[in-house]
Amino acid sequence: MIFPSLYNAPIVYYALLLAKNSSVIIEQYDHYTKQTYRNRCRILGGNGPMDMHIPIVKNHGKKTVFKNVKVDYDSPWQAVHWKSINSAYASAPYFEFIQDYIEPVYSRKYTFLIDLNCELLSITSELLNIDINHVLSKQYAFIEPESDIREAIHPKRAFQMKSIEYTPLPYHQVFADRYGFVKDLSILDLLFNEGQNAGGILKRSIL
Repeated sequence: MIFPSLYNAPIVYYALLLAKNSSVIIEQYDHYTKQTYRNRCRILGGNGPMDMHIPIVKNHGKKTVFKNVKVDYDSPWQAVHWKSINSAYASAPYFEFIQDYIEPVYSRKYTFLIDLNCELLSITSELLNIDINHVLSKQYAFIEPESDIREAIHPKRAFQMKSIEYTPLPYHQVFADRYGFVKDLSILDLLFNEGQNAGGILKRSIL
């Protein structure tokens, strides 16, 4: 299965990784498109769900192969993202443990977006005890749309694939008393709130 490279990807992404349970290919030869999870993730804060965006270096008028997309550091987005994460999850049960793994990423500068995404993928997979070998694609492969996960996980629409039955399972969330259970958030939400229980929730969410 070929997975897209996403920034702190949604929970369904990791449920699929866990179900795959082997080596997976991370796509790096697709064209970068705006308004996807490739450079954004969704967390739950005191004011409700919020998207955090990584700014990228613009390549005006030209399509850019994803592996060549560069991160823009003209604004202090790393500090802003970590401040938002800290504000949202400081009171979560597993924040103090998980932050030691995640926070250092926000003090390093990665030239390419795919390197940042892959670093976070490795860290979060380890925290979830997902033992999968991630390798980067060597070329772009055509896949029938109904079986292509690369475009199935998108912030503008619910996940849907004919061959996969996915049911978001409710779990503890810091602001559930205000908003009820909010699904389709970043894996960070599940990790900070459920810690070592996160893997079991992922396993039960997909067939």
